[in-house]
Amino acid sequence: MGEARRRSDQGLPPRQPKTSKDSSPRIFSWLPITVNQKEQFYSITQRGAWIGIAILAIVWIVVRFIGPAAGWWVPADMR
Repeated sequence: MGEARRRSDQGLPPRQPKTSKDSSPRIFSWLPITVNQKEQFYSITQRGAWIGIAILAIVWIVVRFIGPAAGWWVPADMR
């Protein structure tokens, strides 16, 4: 017995089509990327960029100030 016949015999309404959990509209109809996915991509890449900037600043401070102060090396412009 098919699902539709079983549901009608039991007096149940027809099954509703499954909806995706991301029901936001697509950016372009031919591109399978939604507006929510675009915004999530922007937030992830922005967070990654700030993390990269922080790492760069920390490395610069270590190379320019902490390393020479600890005697690990001497910068070329200080010789």
